[in-house]
Amino acid sequence: MPASAPRRARALPLAALVLLLATACSAHGPVPDTDPTAAPPLPSPEDEGDAPAGGGDGQGVPADSGPLPEGPLSGRVVVIDPGHNGGNAEAASRIGEPVPAGPREKSCDTVGAETADGYAEHEFNWELALLVRERLEADGVTVVLTRDDNESVGPCIDERAEMGNEVEADAALSIHADGGPESGRGFHVIAPGEVPGFTDDIVAPSLDLAEDLRRAYLEGSGMPYADYLADEGLDERTDLGGLNMSDVPKVFLEAGNMRNPEDAALLSDAAWRERAADSIAHGLALYLMRG
Repeated sequence: MPASAPRRARALPLAALVLLLATACSAHGPVPDTDPTAAPPLPSPEDEGDAPAGGGDGQGVPADSGPLPEGPLSGRVVVIDPGHNGGNAEAASRIGEPVPAGPREKSCDTVGAETADGYAEHEFNWELALLVRERLEADGVTVVLTRDDNESVGPCIDERAEMGNEVEADAALSIHADGGPESGRGFHVIAPGEVPGFTDDIVAPSLDLAEDLRRAYLEGSGMPYADYLADEGLDERTDLGGLNMSDVPKVFLEAGNMRNPEDAALLSDAAWRERAADSIAHGLALYLMRG
């Protein structure tokens, strides 16, 4: 069990949640039709499956050892999956082992992307995940992280999905930052497409989750929709093991493009990550208050 991340003085405001509750039932507007797209021109974290290789105890990381505060989202369970891990680069053979990823196998995991200045995606994913956990816990959500530090190897993509299944999570979010072309910028949310025998039962609720997260992230983070793939920030894919092996509503957030200088400046900024975490927590709250 890792030490908990330092607490912010400011938690997700209850007033904001009340506003979200009021808007959760409002019309979301038309959802753009999305077709599975080819991988970006340069290697990207989600190309290899989604999340990291087998490490830790395989049980996930509960939010805190102490009791959670009562809040408007008490009783809800969310799995936050910080993609990749700091030890993956030194464990090529281990993370290259094939694991179940739906109809076919994929590599256990990959190393992930990094900015031109060397800020690693696995570190970004970890730091942002801790901030999101903090905000959700403040409203009573039980949060499970799929890895307990930023130095280990893994866990594998199928193990990460299984953690959400085991706790019967209300929602699962895999946090990543893309490794797309240097000229392209922006974020996108990946929802599972229909894979018979695998994702049939999670496609519809996962799309709701993707829409809520996409809207909140666009409005709150200041990051634009990706201009080099996806359709207005929403993509549908059938090749990601982290989605195909999930039995609970789950999406991926590619929070920005680490290879784009403008995006990289935001992703590397601690103050911006606080803002991004607010928007992600708001998007998850929107979804959780649907039912």
